[in-house]
Amino acid sequence: MWSTAAVTVAAAGLLPTLASADVFGLSDLSWTLKNQNGSIVIPGKVPSQAHLDLLEAGIITEPLLGINDFTQRWIVNDNWTYTADLTPFSANLTNDTTTLLVFYGIDTIANITVAGHPVAWVNNEFQQYVYDVTDLILAPVNNDTNLTVALESAWYYGLNVTARPDAEAPLTGDFEYPGVRQYIRKTQSDFGWDWGPAFVPSGIFKPAYLVTLTSNATNVTAPASHPLLASTGSVFIEESSLEIFRVGQTSIIRANQSADWLVNVTLAVRSVSAWGAPTITVSIPELNVTSGSLAVSPIPASTNASTFVTANFTVPNGVPELWYPANLGTPRLYNFTVTLGLDGNNTGASFTTRSGFRTIELIQTPYTQEEIDARGITPGDQWHFEVNGKAFYTLGTNIIPFDPFYARITSAQVRWVLESAVVSGQNMLRVWGGGIYQPSDELTGGYDFYSVCDELGIIAWSELIFSDALYPLNDFLLDSIDPEVRQNVRRVNRHPSNAQWAGGNEIEGIVLVVNSTFPNGTHYLDEYQTLFGEFLHDIVLEEESSVSYTDCSTTSGVLSLDPYEIRYNNKTAGFIYGNSERYNYDASQAFNYSTYPVSRFVNEFGFHSMPSFYSWEEVLLNPEDFSFNSTVVASRDHHPPAGNLTWPNPNAVQGQGQMTVAVELFLPTPNTTDTNQTFAQWCWSTQVFQSLNMVSEIAWYRRGTGLGENNLGALVWQLNDIWQGVSWSSIEYSGRWKVLQYGMTNIYSPVVIYPFWYANNETLEVLVTSDRWDTVEGTAQLTWYDWSGNELNSSTVPFEAPMLNNSVVFPATTGLDNILPAGQNASDVFLLLNVTAQVDNRTVTQEQYFTPTTLAEANLVDPAIKVTPGVDLTFTLSAQGGVAAFAWLDHPAGTVGFFQDNATGVPSNGFYLIPGIDRTLQFVLNPGLSKVANPDPADFVVRSVWNNTHL
Repeated sequence: MWSTAAVTVAAAGLLPTLASADVFGLSDLSWTLKNQNGSIVIPGKVPSQAHLDLLEAGIITEPLLGINDFTQRWIVNDNWTYTADLTPFSANLTNDTTTLLVFYGIDTIANITVAGHPVAWVNNEFQQYVYDVTDLILAPVNNDTNLTVALESAWYYGLNVTARPDAEAPLTGDFEYPGVRQYIRKTQSDFGWDWGPAFVPSGIFKPAYLVTLTSNATNVTAPASHPLLASTGSVFIEESSLEIFRVGQTSIIRANQSADWLVNVTLAVRSVSAWGAPTITVSIPELNVTSGSLAVSPIPASTNASTFVTANFTVPNGVPELWYPANLGTPRLYNFTVTLGLDGNNTGASFTTRSGFRTIELIQTPYTQEEIDARGITPGDQWHFEVNGKAFYTLGTNIIPFDPFYARITSAQVRWVLESAVVSGQNMLRVWGGGIYQPSDELTGGYDFYSVCDELGIIAWSELIFSDALYPLNDFLLDSIDPEVRQNVRRVNRHPSNAQWAGGNEIEGIVLVVNSTFPNGTHYLDEYQTLFGEFLHDIVLEEESSVSYTDCSTTSGVLSLDPYEIRYNNKTAGFIYGNSERYNYDASQAFNYSTYPVSRFVNEFGFHSMPSFYSWEEVLLNPEDFSFNSTVVASRDHHPPAGNLTWPNPNAVQGQGQMTVAVELFLPTPNTTDTNQTFAQWCWSTQVFQSLNMVSEIAWYRRGTGLGENNLGALVWQLNDIWQGVSWSSIEYSGRWKVLQYGMTNIYSPVVIYPFWYANNETLEVLVTSDRWDTVEGTAQLTWYDWSGNELNSSTVPFEAPMLNNSVVFPATTGLDNILPAGQNASDVFLLLNVTAQVDNRTVTQEQYFTPTTLAEANLVDPAIKVTPGVDLTFTLSAQGGVAAFAWLDHPAGTVGFFQDNATGVPSNGFYLIPGIDRTLQFVLNPGLSKVANPDPADFVVRSVWNNTHL
């Protein structure tokens, strides 16, 4: 029928069309896209979404330009139909061929027809769909040879559903398109969020295929690189699951770290023939380990539904190396070859996948009295993660969707964000529950996420897609959610990077408020309990018995794991339960430690900032737009959200004002004679404040690891951006690092020094904090300078920091007279703090700064920064005048990369540049994402806080 050779993927992000002899990519067909009344008929693609095809055809401009998020709303209100002629595929079909139509994702409400025959109506973006269309293709209606996917406007569908008399009225507010998202199994932020636009896209947004099977089974001689490509001959592998855990380990029974490993494989198989004695064999070549042939249940002849077959075997403890997150060890992976044997010596399918051996457990049980007494821990429940039996400090961020249009996300873009997380010292990313289930590979998901996490050594906290709303329950919705969750849990459980499944985002707190404030509040609490405390919990653990589950991202924890009972408000005063988050937009309280949660784990905290001038250049169309409060700029501030379709956001003045006050309180107010420089400095200054605020919180939470709260986690909101606009991100849409990303690199160092300043009573305490599993020794150096760069005094303090603990290097001292160098004013000096320690057979250094007044009040001196370019995009920065607070080097437009210290190799930018202490930075270019292959060193720009008020 076709060549039996697989087509090689030519470049990252590209999918094979004809993947193998029996797997035909729908991207190989010629597609047409038209709107409801036929006034628009253009070429289409698969995978794609309507906006992207309209852009390609020149009907619209780039959706992220200007105010297109408003002017292109007409696309949301229309229905869009994708059509392709199947003749190139069907022309060579024979009567003994079975054809399966496979969609890995349709966004979202659609009618599917094949050759004029209705196939299905679908309404869940997160499900994969498989249909036997053999008879339909061979018997077209009225010579109709087309495959058609007719998509209904998700917005109008939602309005129709909520107009039903039995529809439960939503009690929670919304962002842009109001009141419908909880009724639609679709990316929740597609309808708007406070950090992004609302395009409500539609399309066949993930890869799709036609798979042909015959009763003449082929004996496979070599494993395929993916279960889909192993679907040859008579069987189709619809799903595969690989779960690795310690013998005896479950979601409620802690792993015995000396136990053997249990490897459990499950395949969902459709077959045109019945097989009475199939087997599964699993081999791990690097370990010279094989399971041998393991008998599984018979496989009937069925192509309308899958048969699940399961086998397991043990691998002795000590044979495999363990997988660790990159900041704690090596993320060791192995190749697993899974072979489905049919009757006799016939091999029906064989494929190789990657996984690793590790245990990651979320510990939620109460602290024992012995631990409370011996360690001084505040009573209550534990809430932290352990990897391979060891508690560790979780350092990381939260991620959102990488683009408003999933179909154009590439593995290269995602890998850059994940690599940026790892190189900045992060060991966990929380996959936010209002977005999308992140994919495992390009072939079925369009781009890769989890496999990259596995490879890079970063843990993923996964969530089911429910966020900031009360979800009305009915059988129709539950019947859709059930396969959605099962499919995604089964797919993800092979990834050693996956740490847990949370039921959703922030809903537990919402329902508790509703329960206490509405007369019928118990109804909503009952629905929440049914969905998150029972239904989803049971599904997740049925599909992955050893994984941890929590009902919500931010939670009060559990009363019991067996049976599973959510704690809700059943608390004892003075005890600590669950985890927490912090958002406080009163900038005057940004460094008031009494406003920070005393918590076991802080899974969200953030403050918003502007993207850089370079990002604004990508989307602003008119010179007058380049102003902090211009209509277009402010229209991209969705904090607080409009709550409806009003445009521009009438509440943006609040978000803009919060950033303005923050800058004015803590930094010189940007104001120069160059309006573009003033705008650029405003944007950058919001990032400086954001970084100062987040670094302060991270240091405080890390400090808590040695205190009664035994804090073991800090996840900043948020890592990535979905567009060029106001957000909480540390990396801009283009991949450019904000100040915060460098700030996190500094404060996520294994050993950190930080000055804790209690402004209310003028008390300073300096601690060194370590997240290592061993005692760390080193030295701390505290040096006072004036703003001209003169060293006033210095002291060196040796320290010893116990495992996951602190060491005091400057005891709490009250009163500036007792803190400042003799005869100095607070506005004239600052303290440079350095720490040097031996960690994992390498030298770790880190620095922080203490300014007795804000930089807005400091008597800064012109730093007269000189930049000297060197070879390989190195730049030596020298302060020829005074001290440059937050000396910052910008890379040119069209480049993606980060700056690293040339001496240490650690990412570095936004530091205090002191006269006589030059800093050499190297720009590490990402050539795959950069539009400029050889940037001119003359295009790199230096700035500092001084430039807020000086050219």
